[in-house]
Amino acid sequence: MRFSTLVKHPADWMTGKGKDNAVVITSRIRLARNMNGVSFPGWAKKKERVRIMEMILPELVELPEMSDGFAKELSELDSLDKQVMVERHLISREQAARSEGCAAVVNRKQSLSVMVNEEDHLRMQSICSGLHLRKAYALLDTMDQQLEKKLPYAYDEKLGYISACPTNLGTGMRASAMLHLPALVLTEQIGQVLQAVSKIGLAVRGLFGEGTESLGHLFQISNQSTLGESEEVIIERLERVINQVATHERNARLKMLEEDSDALTDKIGRAYGTLMYANLFDSKEAFAHISLIRLGADLGYFEEGTMQRCDSLMMEIQPAHLQIFAGKELEPEKRDLIRAEIIRDQLQSLAPPVSNIVDNKLIDSDDAGDELPIE
Repeated sequence: MRFSTLVKHPADWMTGKGKDNAVVITSRIRLARNMNGVSFPGWAKKKERVRIMEMILPELVELPEMSDGFAKELSELDSLDKQVMVERHLISREQAARSEGCAAVVNRKQSLSVMVNEEDHLRMQSICSGLHLRKAYALLDTMDQQLEKKLPYAYDEKLGYISACPTNLGTGMRASAMLHLPALVLTEQIGQVLQAVSKIGLAVRGLFGEGTESLGHLFQISNQSTLGESEEVIIERLERVINQVATHERNARLKMLEEDSDALTDKIGRAYGTLMYANLFDSKEAFAHISLIRLGADLGYFEEGTMQRCDSLMMEIQPAHLQIFAGKELEPEKRDLIRAEIIRDQLQSLAPPVSNIVDNKLIDSDDAGDELPIE
């Protein structure tokens, strides 16, 4: 698969083509694996990284799951191509900064991707729409088991899979979910909820992971511990917490409708008007307004399919995607202009918001498992 094909056909999880993803947008499982008897990528010299890549890459592309997928050494991609892959969560920002001896492999559906020689020799991930951590793990586990038969994984009976970062020892697994939490932000409950999540040992990050801010009221929640627990236990705990956070978000949305519907309608209407008529948008402002349209779509203010349109827009208006669309590198001011044009074009057929809410009720927290320790 060529890079142009990858860009032209985004994955279903990128465009909201899934059920029950109004709050939990995506689920991701990532596995860290290293080869036995060789240096970690950060310590290896160029010649050794290339040798490791040449050992791993042929095994990856022969996997049935990666049939007719995208496989490239990063040295063959320019900076804009790599940034597009970062924006699609197919590689990390750290991987994009590397070149010689590094590679990326992605299946046609872009639901499975592998980074070769990032922090670890192998960083494999699976992404699904909605809250489906077990499904994502099953897909990745099948691929991992096939590779383990062909590659000399570094493994210790006590420490589990050996990794470059001690926090990845054990299963080497990071499970995470991307959540859309506008109501918790608007009702100023977000700090309390995220603090409670942190207290029970989970990490909360922004749109692109560690060290990034939350754009469009999007938050990643993931496990931090991988040693001494099975994959099943880690996933079960995370699912329980994600369900609790989603319940708090649902209740916050419905409470806004019941107690302050005029203010809510005003916020959504202002976001709609700004998106329809503004001439310039930076990423942060655009994401904030699209987030409110997405919230309105879930609450019945807009026609069916609006939420999916918002998800697609959030991908299309990111900096590298804009420049790929334009066919050249652009200064920030020009990107802001084109971003506004794309938004207006995509939303021109969207009718103004009309409240049409029926039969909503608050969700009992007991329905979603143990309550978060919110004080």
